[in-house]
Amino acid sequence: MTSPIKFGTSGWRGLIARDFTFDNVRLASQGIALYLKAELADPQSAVYGHKPIVILGYDTRFLGKEFSLAAAEVLASNGLTPLLCNRDTPTPVIAHTIRVRKALGGINMTASHNPAEYQGLKVSTSNGAPATPEVTKQIEAYIGKLAAQDWNFKAAVVGTYECKTVDPQPDYFKQLYKLIDFAAIRKAKLKVAVELMYGTGHGYLDKLLIEAGAKVTLFHDKLDPLFGGHHPEPNAEGMREVSLFVRSGKAQLGLGLDGDADRFGIVDKDGTWLTPNQVLTLALYHLKKNRHWTGAVVRTVPTSHQVDAVAGMLGVKVYETPVGFKYIGALMESESIIVGGEESGGLSVKGHVPEKDGILACLLMAELVATEKKSLGAILREIEKKTGEFHTDRINVAIPPDKKEALLTKLGSGLSAIGPFTVEKFITTDGYKFLLPHGEWVAFRASGTEPLIRCYIEARSTAQLKKLRAACQKLLAG
Repeated sequence: MTSPIKFGTSGWRGLIARDFTFDNVRLASQGIALYLKAELADPQSAVYGHKPIVILGYDTRFLGKEFSLAAAEVLASNGLTPLLCNRDTPTPVIAHTIRVRKALGGINMTASHNPAEYQGLKVSTSNGAPATPEVTKQIEAYIGKLAAQDWNFKAAVVGTYECKTVDPQPDYFKQLYKLIDFAAIRKAKLKVAVELMYGTGHGYLDKLLIEAGAKVTLFHDKLDPLFGGHHPEPNAEGMREVSLFVRSGKAQLGLGLDGDADRFGIVDKDGTWLTPNQVLTLALYHLKKNRHWTGAVVRTVPTSHQVDAVAGMLGVKVYETPVGFKYIGALMESESIIVGGEESGGLSVKGHVPEKDGILACLLMAELVATEKKSLGAILREIEKKTGEFHTDRINVAIPPDKKEALLTKLGSGLSAIGPFTVEKFITTDGYKFLLPHGEWVAFRASGTEPLIRCYIEARSTAQLKKLRAACQKLLAG
């Protein structure tokens, strides 16, 4: 028997009842337990001699709590001590709880912003960060051996296993009160529309804003494992209702979270949805200029170079990492980083968890509006007067499997030009990135799960963006 469990960028995900089953969750949990026990016994490990605590959590998806209890039962049978969060819990809150409780790590049942038919299992290490590929490969090896031995587990009736619980909210709130200037938000008396997408952010983002004196209007704050029939993703489409509400003048700002509250969505005063690239730029600008934080900034390969332009303006060093917040988080643990983020909607800051935190990102944008007494768009326009404009796009192009490898080989060999645009530098940190004249660039990454090539584009004007998009589409079609 071979194992169906493969860990990707953010853990193992699968269709509920087809791939993501109780048997497979128990199998994965046993593999994790074997890995953790080996770490506990290794004098070279960061957790050598620690108490065998493992934090368990889940989002609002179907059977989240029951899957967590199944994992807890397996962990306990291995002599480990599972602690289950007392309700559906945001991913960054679980990460913070791992650190506060000095746990070996954590298991989070979440498929983040994926459709409702998916469930996922995410492993975090003792610092609260997403497990690195080095860790998940070891766990996969244990799982593979167990599967080959037809390992099975005599479990209690689903959902009946009793596990000690913990309320992670007070410690997390204490942490955010250290990081966010709630006094500024309180003074501004903001009117805010909050999109919770039926997810774990309820009772977190809204509660913190209300405590800070903001007038909050909530959208989709009820629990719904089907997420209202939509992807729980705070992109432009997911934030549409909030955009219309803000545009009507009923709020100054729109803030949104995905299903597990690690990604953010921001809507400006005029109803415009801001890209994660713009939000990361604004966060760096604010923390350096207004809060006087020191350190560098880290972004992923396909994240906007507008971040670099603002960093240059403020005298801040820039680091570039592969895609995946685990790489950003690792650098934030080893270097002095003001803020780290990625174009897909992840962000964290100095002194916080090395994990994406949508709640924190939303509160930072509220703080910036309150501090400067201007809309986010107005602040961006002031920045662009100094740095110039940056226009980004991402397109997914379906490539037949039989042509995908040949295309990747062609891209990997380097190109002298993309259509009429001369290539000045070729970067292979993650996928294939081509730097072009005038600070423009394109990058290509293959999807690990679909016959797709993802193409990221950045230009200095809308006209140039259109030309670059056409050149990239022609290249991929050929």
